[in-house]
Amino acid sequence: MPTVFVCDDEADILRYLDKLLSANGYQVETFLRGNELLKRVKASDAAECDVILQDVRMPDMDGLQVLKHLRSERPDVPVVIMTAHGTIDDAVQAIKLGAYDYITKPFPKEKLLTVLDRLLDHHRLANENLMLRKELQRGTGRSETMVFRSACFREVYDLTLQVASSDANILILGESGTGKELIASTIHANSPRAGKPYISLNCAALSDTLLESQLFGHVRGAFTGAVINQKGLVEEADGGTLFLDEIGDVSPTVQAKLLRVIQEKDFIAVGSTRPRKVDVRFVAATNKDLVNEVRDGRFREDLYYRLNVITVNLPSLRERREDIEPLARHFLDIYTAKMKKEVHDFEDEALAMLMDYDWPGNVRELENVMERAVILARSNTITAALLPIGRRRETVAAPHGAAPLVALDEVERQHIKAVLKRTGFHKSRTAEILGISRKTLDRKIVEFGLSAGRAE
Repeated sequence: MPTVFVCDDEADILRYLDKLLSANGYQVETFLRGNELLKRVKASDAAECDVILQDVRMPDMDGLQVLKHLRSERPDVPVVIMTAHGTIDDAVQAIKLGAYDYITKPFPKEKLLTVLDRLLDHHRLANENLMLRKELQRGTGRSETMVFRSACFREVYDLTLQVASSDANILILGESGTGKELIASTIHANSPRAGKPYISLNCAALSDTLLESQLFGHVRGAFTGAVINQKGLVEEADGGTLFLDEIGDVSPTVQAKLLRVIQEKDFIAVGSTRPRKVDVRFVAATNKDLVNEVRDGRFREDLYYRLNVITVNLPSLRERREDIEPLARHFLDIYTAKMKKEVHDFEDEALAMLMDYDWPGNVRELENVMERAVILARSNTITAALLPIGRRRETVAAPHGAAPLVALDEVERQHIKAVLKRTGFHKSRTAEILGISRKTLDRKIVEFGLSAGRAE
């Protein structure tokens, strides 16, 4: 029988929760003050406690301070925060301090029991998740393995595992190709929802109408060609995690519908009038500055704050140069095994080129370069001639008659033009190398006036 410690300064609420939880198979201990709870947690027989249910406001000490002490004394015991409507900010802060979840008073008993059931599932999956973490740290030769040596990515990795155990929505920020989807899938795999669906969608790859239909589904007759009822990805992800990449490209109409799902836990399919209940954790990602997007009116402020409970900022590959060599060797192992080739090492000049390059496409570009090098390799060593990259760009200063400085748009135009030329104007391949969507590439081609003839 799982044990719950409940702390609230209202005796009536304690009696209600004691009765409710006891009737649903829990062993319950109640406390009116935060210091009483802390004293009990420190007792030797408190090891049997499975979860702590704590109010965010206490008469004798600040609830966030209580939480800090709890995380210090018993980091293995999850804490669920109870909060009134006026203290949502405190609840969000509690999540950032390590609380598993929060629940707003007054809450229906079903909601509380659902949260606690999810916690028990989390404990059941804890050993499996621990093995997964060890596997991720060791490296298994799979392309989704996290490989790093740098301190800055170690911080990202530790934060990823820390926030995974909560049920908060996560916003992942970083340039294209930095590994945002890898972080999202790792969050899901280490969360209480690990046994449930994980669904990923690139929002920029679809038109607004198609994106809405993909997310929320449609009923028969909703539009021309809708001959059957179609379930959307929000419903497919029920109970699990939905990863929305390039969330900054979503239209206002879809933004409004996403906000409803997050706030109300329901949605309406295209062409329908009937709401459907869902339980989905959202992980979103973008390479845009959403603060600017909100300020300029292109992204809803309320949706931004709903998605941005916790932010994971990914460094670019040029900011984690210590990771270039281990990542290159990792991809070398993957593609030599895949292609059954005996290529084991890099010549010094090739390794120096990899380390010196700025990697505008980040890890995705590095993987692409290594795949190409392995395909073209004729010996057991990767040579400089196999790497279609140049040296790192010179610094901005250009004294003594050096080449004139140019606008950033022109640098971007020339880079896209060069990649298009290298791929023979193969748009999908170009978009993959650049780390952008095909939709974004098409827009850039029009914007910069590029064509198959002009890219030659």
